[in-house]
Amino acid sequence: MTDGVPGVCLVIGAGEGVGGAIARSFAAAGHTVCVTRRARNLDRLDALVADIRSAGGKAHAFGVDARSEEETTALFDRIEAEIGAIEIVVFNIGANVRFGLRETTVRVFHKVWEMACFSGFLAAREAARVMVPRGRGTILVTGATASLRGGAGFSAFAAAKSGLRAVAQSAARELGPQGIHVVHIICDGAIDGVFTRSRTDDVADLLERDVILKPDEIAQTYVWLHRQPRSAWTHELDLRPWGETF
Repeated sequence: MTDGVPGVCLVIGAGEGVGGAIARSFAAAGHTVCVTRRARNLDRLDALVADIRSAGGKAHAFGVDARSEEETTALFDRIEAEIGAIEIVVFNIGANVRFGLRETTVRVFHKVWEMACFSGFLAAREAARVMVPRGRGTILVTGATASLRGGAGFSAFAAAKSGLRAVAQSAARELGPQGIHVVHIICDGAIDGVFTRSRTDDVADLLERDVILKPDEIAQTYVWLHRQPRSAWTHELDLRPWGETF
């Protein structure tokens, strides 16, 4: 926040689910929101940006390959130069796929790692580059059950997500003393969205019974984490519906 004006919130990996809900929540809190997807899918952000603007918020969409060092660096430079100081970075790329170990190709394993781990490293590094000189900022990283343990059919996803968790831990220990709040949020359970709806017949019943995570309620937690006073910072937080075992 500069002169009482909330800074920019950059959501890397926005869409119809959690990323979009996070963008809406930060926009409602007064932040200018920048959202990204791959350039070929940029049209999917049009509805999100229009929705935020119709509610009185400020939003901008960017087509970026988060796995590209050059594109990621250029994104941060462009936002800082043209829109404003980046106060919050949310890394929200999932890459959830399921393949048996024998069916997991090198290409699949490497691509999932690039999307869910390597691109998270790039986002954290570039966030640190612009935030550390100002001595403030928040980096919020979306994790999953696979961040903590591997499951049958999820060797690639679990390897990437556990690696991302390690990046977040290292960043928190390095950047915390420099005023940067780094949080790893474990979404431990199914989340209402395209992935869940493509695999479940009666999502409405699951939502009614509160046994899957709701994106809007996840998003409220992200805003709360950003607002935490540094005398009581959270580094890791798990979110699960009450019916989820752990």
